[in-house]
Formats: sequence, structure tokens, C-alpha cells
Amino acid sequence: MTQPTLIRRVPDAALRASALAAAERGWRVFPLRPGDKRPALHGESACPGTGDCASGHRKWEQRATTDPDRIRKAWSAGAFNVGIATGPSGLVVVDLDPVKDKDPKGTPDGVTSLQALCERAEHTVPATYRTRTASGGYHLYFTAPGGVRLGNSAGRLGTHIDTRAHGGYVVAAGSVLPHGAYEVVDPTEPVPLPEWLYAPLTPRQAVRGLMAAPMPVRASRYAAAALRAETAAVAGAGEGVRNWTLVRAARALGRFIPSGDLARSEVEAALNSAGLRAGLRENECRAAVTSALNWSIANNPGRPA
Repeated sequence: MTQPTLIRRVPDAALRASALAAAERGWRVFPLRPGDKRPALHGESACPGTGDCASGHRKWEQRATTDPDRIRKAWSAGAFNVGIATGPSGLVVVDLDPVKDKDPKGTPDGVTSLQALCERAEHTVPATYRTRTASGGYHLYFTAPGGVRLGNSAGRLGTHIDTRAHGGYVVAAGSVLPHGAYEVVDPTEPVPLPEWLYAPLTPRQAVRGLMAAPMPVRASRYAAAALRAETAAVAGAGEGVRNWTLVRAARALGRFIPSGDLARSEVEAALNSAGLRAGLRENECRAAVTSALNWSIANNPGRPA
């Protein structure tokens, strides 16, 4: 019989102190569910239309704050974990994940992938503020470059390397999950995101509202245009319709895969990146895209009309 997972109890005061410490660095924080990584704030469908939302629903990114009085009030209500809204905090966080059980043998973890990237660029791994995640990975904090608006990315820098910027958040040090805690391993102040790390994150940024997805080699003009339009729709989807938009886009694009007009890997990469930009979690994106593409391929075996 499977035993229930026990959540490690952390004093409310310790989590409140972690939130205040992050805010002192100028990082905007918001509460996450106790023992969890999900926001503790209400969603759009349950918005009471009062307080911060009196003039309209405000998402977690908009409600994140550095105000110590608001933080003390919020964390006096329970042992909430601490989320840091990376975009409003002027941060780009490089997330180095460990190898997962489902990964093929020999798959590198995020640390190994970053080291390889550094070697190719002839640079050392930057010394910057770093935390160890509950899963055994690492978060490297950098200050965002000025004049641009970077979003989230998944795998663009390498295997098991994601980034969080506008539209994303990270769990702050001091927070605890059932399987581990987030801890500071290098208290160095965040340094600017190096150019050689920043450059690979820019080619696929949105241009005039469209995701600049790479042009598939064998794609027809119609398939390529569909890829750009669908990823743009996902990236711009609001809370409450994001998952539906992602599924609809995957089903629409999946019909180009059996004919060879689009490669499945290209569609998955574009949609997962767009879903992250819309604020969905990585596991939500991948599960929704995989399921929707499987359905579409099964129901569209031939070349689209």
C-alpha cells in the first residue's frame, strides 16, 4: 500500500523571513501553496473583484510585491512557500534540471549541458546567485538585459536547461516541497546575463505578435504560416483559455505531421515554448501537446487538403 507523502513542516516565520529577504533584494514575491510550487492566489474564474482586483482580475505576476507590509500580512495567514516573479524582478533564471527517470540512458543533466555550452563558448560557468532546488537541480539567477523582454524557454540552451523571465516564476530559497527544500548554495549577487547566454534566447522572440518559429525545411508555405500563427495564438492566450488554446493549436498543427510538412519535434518545441510564454507550467505544456498531437496524427493520416 502506498504511503502518503509527508510535507516537511516549516515555521510560518521562516517562510515569511524568506519572502522578506527576497523582497529586500528587489525581487517581487507572491505566496505559493504550502508544500507546493503552485500559486496560492485565486484564478480568474474565482476572482472576487475586490482588493487588488477591484478594477479587474490581476494575475500572480501583477500582484507580486516587494512591499514588506503586504508580505507580512500575506504570510501571516499560513506557511506559504515563496514564489519570485522573474520578469517584474528584472531577473532571468537559468533552471538546470536533473536527469529524469523516463530519460534515455546517457541523457545529460542540466549542469552537464551548461558546462558543455560554456566550453563551446570558451567561457567558464558564471559565478552568480545560485540555489539548489528540491529535486536536486540548480537555479542560476542573472539580471535581465535592458531594452528587451525575454520570455521563458524550454531546452533552447541545452538538454534539461530551461529559463524563466517574463511570464515565469521560480520557487525561492527557504521554500520546502515534500521531497526536499530550496537552499542557497552561492549567495553572490546576481550578475548580468552574459551575452553568450543571452544570444541563443533571442532568435525566437515574438515579432509584431508572431512567434518567430524556425522555418521547417520541408514545410509548405501554408504549414509554415500555420505554425507561426498557432504559436502566436498560444503565446498570447490569457489565463483561463491558455490550456484550451494550446490543445487546439496542437490538434491543428498535428495534421501536418503525417504528410511530412512539419516535423513533430519542431511542432513540440514551438508549442512548448509558446505555452511557457503564456504562463503554463512545463509539465502542463508537454502533457497537453503530446496528447493533442497523438490525437491529431491518429485522426489525420493523410496529406491535409
